Amino acid sequence: MRKPWMVGVLAGVLLLGACGDPSSGPESAAPVPSAPKASSTTHQRPAATPEAESETSAAAGTGTAAPSQRARPTVLYLGDSLAMENQKVLGGLMRDELRARYTSAPYSGTTLCDYLEGTAEDSLVPPKDKAAALVRTLRPDFVVLQFWGNAWGYTPCMDGITYDKARDKYLARYTADARRLTDQIAGAAGGGRPKVVWVLQGPDPITPDRVRRVNAIYERQAAASGDLLADAGRAVSAASARYTWSQYLPCTAYEREHTPYCTQPGSGRTALHRDDDYLHFCMAPTTSTPKPCPVRSPGVLRITRAITRAVASQLD
Repeated sequence: MRKPWMVGVLAGVLLLGACGDPSSGPESAAPVPSAPKASSTTHQRPAATPEAESETSAAAGTGTAAPSQRARPTVLYLGDSLAMENQKVLGGLMRDELRARYTSAPYSGTTLCDYLEGTAEDSLVPPKDKAAALVRTLRPDFVVLQFWGNAWGYTPCMDGITYDKARDKYLARYTADARRLTDQIAGAAGGGRPKVVWVLQGPDPITPDRVRRVNAIYERQAAASGDLLADAGRAVSAASARYTWSQYLPCTAYEREHTPYCTQPGSGRTALHRDDDYLHFCMAPTTSTPKPCPVRSPGVLRITRAITRAVASQLD
């Protein structure tokens, strides 16, 4: 790392609390060479009032057939700043590889409770973009949920509960909210319940056990409700150390073949994080204006490919 490690860690904490996201640049995410491109029909939302983005045909999904029987699955993607930076690349992969109807409505700095109906006044997500509201409108086959586990009390709906001051209470709250969110999604769908895809997160260098325990919550909830896991965090972890944070990892075969994604070809490794941001995977600078990642970023591609594979596994 070119700068002291702790400088990057402290900067990452500030960026998360400030809801920082990829800075301005091209409106569409950078294309993947010789691979699916992020669709230009995925609209960028304003920082303060994100709009759910969708093809006009997305609402045509009935949600009545099993996902494996659908010629074109309908996919809804919700989450925090990691989902914000991933959304266009994931949309491109979903459309190009799975022919999916795709909608994303991420909000930076959020937790699970922000997407619960009944938290409108103490939430960063407006009523129209709550998970249940979007499920009723879109009738998706899959609802992908990506939440790193905001641990600093940034969002009001957590009632000031933070991991560092009240770990058991924090974990109990996440467990309860995961159950409530699953129930609200199922209730909103009626008889055509979508599959919930819980995205497992990558390592946290400050409190590595926190992410392990948050992922365990998602694993238990998926098992209890018959839903899915997408272990995107493994794709950005060392092969022999799932919960050990790394700024650089060996380039994959795909990254070696597509040189923009192997950032240090001489040493055979690629950068997953910037020197000044240990949390996000976008290689563009972060600002307070939430936007999809505007540049080719190995970590973003690794994560979105893992999510796409999880959905695709249900369509075979």
